[in-house]
Amino acid sequence: MQLLEKYSKSLEIRLSAAIKKEEPSSLYEPIRYILSLGGKRLRPVLTLMCCDFFGEDQLKAMNAALAVELFHNFSLIHDDIMDNAPLRRGQETVHEKWDLNTGILSGDAMLILAYQLFEAYEPKLFVSLAELFSKTAIEVCEGQQYDVDFENRDDVSIAEYLKMIEYKTAVLMGAAMKMGAVVANAPEADADRIYEFGKNLGIAFQLQDDYLDAFGNPDSFGKQLGGDIISNKKTFLYLQALNSGAKEDAYKLRELYGTQSENPSEKIIIARQIFINSGSVEATKKAINTYTDTANSVLNDIQLPETHKQQLRDFGKWLMTRRI
Repeated sequence: MQLLEKYSKSLEIRLSAAIKKEEPSSLYEPIRYILSLGGKRLRPVLTLMCCDFFGEDQLKAMNAALAVELFHNFSLIHDDIMDNAPLRRGQETVHEKWDLNTGILSGDAMLILAYQLFEAYEPKLFVSLAELFSKTAIEVCEGQQYDVDFENRDDVSIAEYLKMIEYKTAVLMGAAMKMGAVVANAPEADADRIYEFGKNLGIAFQLQDDYLDAFGNPDSFGKQLGGDIISNKKTFLYLQALNSGAKEDAYKLRELYGTQSENPSEKIIIARQIFINSGSVEATKKAINTYTDTANSVLNDIQLPETHKQQLRDFGKWLMTRRI
């Protein structure tokens, strides 16, 4: 999206210099490595954009944006360890390229370095940013734990699942945007509203990701199609199908997700058909639209120029359609 390019370029220049220490190399090389793998970097870019939109030079929010990106990559290192994932963005994960202990320690160091970046701000602003960051960080950890817990539960509700993706994914997007507003000294009510905009958009984004995993274009999705089905992940599609589908389909779906299939392609085909027949696909699309509409409605009460509000709406639209 063209709107984000200037913020992205500014971030990339400073990200490469964010890790100043060299020794011990076995601690800092893995950090530079995970950051070098690229990625969308949407969250820190949103921090810079919101600071700009609320009338302050985006560079004032740079340390906050870098902290968001370091935290996000810290969580990826540890998530990869928990998932025993061999690849990240098509390259070896940190714990595979080095070892498990290095992955844990380098991830821990990234979290500490993220907090250090807030020290550049004046005391009052430091406190506001650190409080928001700490609240968000613990919620992300809680969301990850919910996700782990759900793997061994057969009674996960849709409400529980929505809470999990809110904490694991959406709150960091909301916090990233609010940090930009806080740095720009926006009114507290507006900072809270931009947080709600980002959080609701983040939930819609994750629901869209769930949908695309099963029904996306394999050439543009960027991940294995049907990966959630193969790994028996209890997504919104799955839970909605259990709640609204025929009893025989719900039974079949539970049976499919109860084992590791010897024929993954057939499993994907059967699950997709149950999702369609049960109305789960339409319910998921409706939920995506509902959270997107809620995000956009929040913008109506924010004290921003209408041009910036429209740019935020356009960003949300792009976020929801860019991987279909």
